[in-house]
Amino acid sequence: MQRRVTLATVTAVATLALLAAGTPAAHTADQQTASAAATLTSQDIATAGTGSPYYRIPALTRTTKGTLLAAYDARPTLADLPGNLGVVLRRSTDGGATWQAQQVVRKEAAPKGFGDPSLLVDRETGRVFVFYAASVNQGFFGSATGNDESDPNVLQADYSYSDDDGLTWKHERITAEIKNPAWAGMFAASGEGIQLRHGTYKGRLIQQYAIRDNGANYAVSAYSDDHGATWRMGTPVGPGGDENKTVELSDGRVMLNNRSKPYRTVAYSTDGGVTYTSFQQDTELPDPANNGSIARFAPDVAASHPRAQWLMFSNTATTGSRSNLTVRLSCDNGRNWPVRKTVESGSAAYSTLTPLSDGTASNPRVGLLWERADYQHITYSSFDLQWLGGICAPVTVTPPSSLPAGQTTTVTVRVVSQNDVTLPGGTVSLALPAGWSAPEVAVPALNPGQGANMKIPVTVPAGTAAGSVKATAEYEVRGRQHSYGDTTFTVTAP
Repeated sequence: MQRRVTLATVTAVATLALLAAGTPAAHTADQQTASAAATLTSQDIATAGTGSPYYRIPALTRTTKGTLLAAYDARPTLADLPGNLGVVLRRSTDGGATWQAQQVVRKEAAPKGFGDPSLLVDRETGRVFVFYAASVNQGFFGSATGNDESDPNVLQADYSYSDDDGLTWKHERITAEIKNPAWAGMFAASGEGIQLRHGTYKGRLIQQYAIRDNGANYAVSAYSDDHGATWRMGTPVGPGGDENKTVELSDGRVMLNNRSKPYRTVAYSTDGGVTYTSFQQDTELPDPANNGSIARFAPDVAASHPRAQWLMFSNTATTGSRSNLTVRLSCDNGRNWPVRKTVESGSAAYSTLTPLSDGTASNPRVGLLWERADYQHITYSSFDLQWLGGICAPVTVTPPSSLPAGQTTTVTVRVVSQNDVTLPGGTVSLALPAGWSAPEVAVPALNPGQGANMKIPVTVPAGTAAGSVKATAEYEVRGRQHSYGDTTFTVTAP
């Protein structure tokens, strides 16, 4: 089955990509005509009941030869390990337009099972790794302590590797190498690992794990400095760890982004993923405790490049259900996430992002593999920057101590340009509950690094109940480029 969606065409005088990359805002008529359509395209590459009763847990990467690899679990039921699960994979050699037949990476007779894949490409050797957990009798919560690689009650750490671009695979077990015997369950966090591209630890491979120690869960990085010949385990961060991803920042740090409710939690490493700071909530990233994805948009560019600080993030951006799959863009190493776009407002779950190029073209595409329609499909989508349609300009709302019902109160909204060319004049508006009112306010042209504080009078209807009310500020330029900032107002009796 193929499901394909093409969203509305957008012609741009200067898109987000052009602004942030420093391309002059003025286009010739020919350049405008040549501007590509802003698109999100989607197709289901695995459907429950076709080839396997169920499929879950997407992993995605692009190899050094440009081949897209999409791995996921083939499951007899929706249950996790232990069970007779297998890791399967599809390949695309045309950028995701078509996919080759599904192949088995690892599957053995019951009661053995293999699940939760995470792909990782060594960009220096071309070798592709897929990490996963291996079970006989026990899964994560039932696993025994110890690291005996033949113990059927220990959840094992396995990986497969390919030196022919994902066509054939060999298998390894590294439980004794990386597992502290005091730990109980341990599994590779699914999605995609990273290789550091710059600095002191350039070439280091990093794969994230979740581990269980004394009844609590932690996140930890496994790493290799010899192209996967040997692996070491860093220091766990937590408690409160779960499925997690890492990303290399332009300043050399590694950011860890962790599944957590009601907001994602983050930690930072200055030693290439060996040790991390304590977890802190990122309140711009609501999460229902679901696996998400974070990736550097252009991982190979130098720190001085305009896109060096660009990060992509995807998750189900709610706190109470696995729905509203959203893609976000940060232009400042994840300090702010002003750009966001909904991929699927309905049922969705795990997701994994990967760039489809080096990220330096004017309108590059990004790949997204995700679980759709209550786990009925593994869906591959791709989108371009024009579809994302954002502005590198974080929006911050400073709410007053209270907004009395029946009165008008001034709210300050600050916009700061992170673009390296001037942004033209725009507007700021507030999305408020029904019955509330606030005018749209003009924002002046902003030079690179310049900010503006906008004063917006907000009128709360008489009779509004006291309590907390969520609102969103939207900054708009040229009628099609947007950035957002969320806030909470406190309503009081007059």
